[in-house]
Amino acid sequence: MEALVTPGSSKSSGEARSVLMRTGIGAWTILAMALAGCSGGDSAAPPPPPPPVNRAPVITSAATRSFAEGTADASYAITATDADNDPITFALAGGVDADDFHFELGSVVAFNAPPDFEAPTDANGDNVYEIIVSASDGTATTTLAVRITVTDVADAFGLRRVVSGLSQPLFLLGRGDGSNRVFIVEKAGQVEILDPTTGALNAAPFLDLRTVIDPSGEQGLLGMALAPDFAASGTFYVHLNNLSGDTEIRRYRTQTANPDLADLSTGDVIFTATQPAASNHKGGFIGFGPDNLLYIALGDGGGSNDAFGNGQNRNSLLAKILRIDPSSDGFPTDPSRDYAIPPGNPFAGGGGAPETFAYGLRNPFRASFDRQTGNLFIGDVGQGAIEEISLIRPGEAGLNFGWPVLEGTRVNQAGSTAGMTAPIAEYAHGSGPRQGNSVTGGYVYRGPVDVLRGQYVFGDFASANIWSIPAASVSQGATIASAAFTIQTAAFAPDLGVIDNIASFGEDDAGNLYVVGLDGEVFRVEPR
Repeated sequence: MEALVTPGSSKSSGEARSVLMRTGIGAWTILAMALAGCSGGDSAAPPPPPPPVNRAPVITSAATRSFAEGTADASYAITATDADNDPITFALAGGVDADDFHFELGSVVAFNAPPDFEAPTDANGDNVYEIIVSASDGTATTTLAVRITVTDVADAFGLRRVVSGLSQPLFLLGRGDGSNRVFIVEKAGQVEILDPTTGALNAAPFLDLRTVIDPSGEQGLLGMALAPDFAASGTFYVHLNNLSGDTEIRRYRTQTANPDLADLSTGDVIFTATQPAASNHKGGFIGFGPDNLLYIALGDGGGSNDAFGNGQNRNSLLAKILRIDPSSDGFPTDPSRDYAIPPGNPFAGGGGAPETFAYGLRNPFRASFDRQTGNLFIGDVGQGAIEEISLIRPGEAGLNFGWPVLEGTRVNQAGSTAGMTAPIAEYAHGSGPRQGNSVTGGYVYRGPVDVLRGQYVFGDFASANIWSIPAASVSQGATIASAAFTIQTAAFAPDLGVIDNIASFGEDDAGNLYVVGLDGEVFRVEPR
């Protein structure tokens, strides 16, 4: 132990031991340290490394895809990488729309059927299909939420002639019974039932009023409307000129034993408007609005420049859009007025004829309600310069469309134009592709042809031109000029026959659009 005493020290070994003991370090500890430092041997072996950590696969396919509707092989291929080079297994793991797909070929998710934009099957019907895919290496699994969007494809369309040989058809409407058939109104007084798929007409007319109608000039059986409860009650209404030339609105019901025939014994003249001796400008439209009230369109009674002074006369029933409630009787002591006045009519409390809803119209022959918005589009036939389309939106009562002071936006007579409502579209008289001489109001298309959907389609009786404007672009008080019309005349060329003398457009229960020619032909717009 002397060696542990610093050389040259004067301390004895006993003193050294005393020092060690005072420092608290045991001799054996010091010895062991010394021996270890001088041994020259190898250190202990290091512990073995931990096993490698598994790394989960990484999905590399995109989180979004897009397909055009009708794509036959619309599918999504899952791709992934694995840093450990482990084999990867793919799967369709879930998602709210997983039932619309199947898994195939080990890594592909495919639609069960070609997607249809018009009939989406995804959970919320927005044509965005949400699924979850997964990739697994047997130890770890990675998932990815995928959104697959189906886009719309504009359908081509054409016109198919569904019937010919009719006697001056003026109007068409759906049969209202789920049969896909239609009613066709003929000017002389008959209503036919047509199956447009086969072109077959019922053997007997649904209604025959030829013995009580004056069909001369612009008169005749002009319009027809089914009651809101027609499916249950069989009640319908017709707009006609009687043998005296006066306007009548008549109510009938179908036969109980055969609903394809009207029961003439139920006939009731619920409304009459006395007409001047002239045989033109009788209006013609009749239809129920979204408020379940009956709207009636009447012209100014005939002649030029409002010869009978009805346009701005609020006490006259002529040159108006009227609104009545035929489900009630506000005049129980008057057998010629079997209806009530809706309280929202602008002159229900005085200041004009209580039936009046809008005024200042020349000859609103054809009008229609947009089945989606409830907007009433009115084709008002002009005099010598302008044809116009006017608009009444839900809740707009008492509009004055200006006739005879205005013809469209053109000043026709002296007078104040304050408070008058401009048309939403107009075109000039002439023979050009954006011109005509007698507007035929149409419909906002809500049928199966994509490219037409949401378009207001209308035409001209004289020129047979057909146009469209986007219904969404229409604004009350702003007039769309004909330069902005989309010319549809060539697109509406039929497979057979010729479109001329467009008496009306029509709409069936499913929203298909028809063109009715006064020469006896009827055509339907169909996808191709």
